[in-house]
Amino acid sequence: MPDWRDEIERRVRGQVTRDAPLAQRTAIRVGGPADLLVRPVDPDDLAGLLRACRELRVPSLILGGGTNLLVADHGVRGVVLKLPPGFGAEDVRGTRLVLSAGAPTSRLVARAHERGLVGCEFVAGIPGTLGGTVAMNAGTRTGEMKDVLRQAEIATADGSGWVPAAALELGYRTARLPPGGVVTRIEVELHEGDVAASAAQMKADVDHRRATQPLDRPTFGSTFRNPPGDHAGRLMEAAGLKGHRVGNAAWSTVHANFVVNLGGASARDVLALVNLARSRVREGFGITLEPEVRLAGEFLADEGLE
Repeated sequence: MPDWRDEIERRVRGQVTRDAPLAQRTAIRVGGPADLLVRPVDPDDLAGLLRACRELRVPSLILGGGTNLLVADHGVRGVVLKLPPGFGAEDVRGTRLVLSAGAPTSRLVARAHERGLVGCEFVAGIPGTLGGTVAMNAGTRTGEMKDVLRQAEIATADGSGWVPAAALELGYRTARLPPGGVVTRIEVELHEGDVAASAAQMKADVDHRRATQPLDRPTFGSTFRNPPGDHAGRLMEAAGLKGHRVGNAAWSTVHANFVVNLGGASARDVLALVNLARSRVREGFGITLEPEVRLAGEFLADEGLE
């Protein structure tokens, strides 16, 4: 019986890699391989890939910058799809910028400042891709994507089109994308302003982050969403979790809400820490912490999120 991967390779013009290692493609450097890693070359190639996955009943996962993603030690079955940085045509429309979803977040700031535009200072230092910032409504204490996003181009197996930001229901670290939808481009609206002041604000924010977060080791960033009226890190530190280690993963001694990979950590190690934190905070404070981190791949029966 023909391997479904043969059929995908036959239909796709972009780069296709079998049994592709994923650990080094994630921020925390954990996880097994993907059955097939595909980089479509253009929107038509992406549409063909999505149709092939549907017709062959092959699951697919969108991989941005690999932040906020925990890949199972046993890897990911099906297709892992990654857009190249220059995927889709970019454009400028006055104070509106159209950018590729596969581009790193830093491109938004660079393109804005080239044109004397400000208003996206909150993305400074946020890792990952612009598509990921929409999917997670990424942000910091100074703002989030919903403040500047006007619309997103989204591709599905049935075609692609622009979707207004309001229809995505952007909330705290969440967005409602169509099932199987892939963000391919984004349109943001900024405003003219003092670029030097904008750059100074971003430097101050990045310096603050470096002083208060463990950026010297592989990490997701924040593991849990902040519950209403409180901070996950405060609750976790009060529960005695700061510095707690399982295998080669640990809750950071710098910021309790950050898991760090001490070297050679497994997804099983990380999940054990996540479940321990949820259990202790629930028992101690009656609050169930909700992860920002997504689980991807083939986890064993005893490895799930409790």
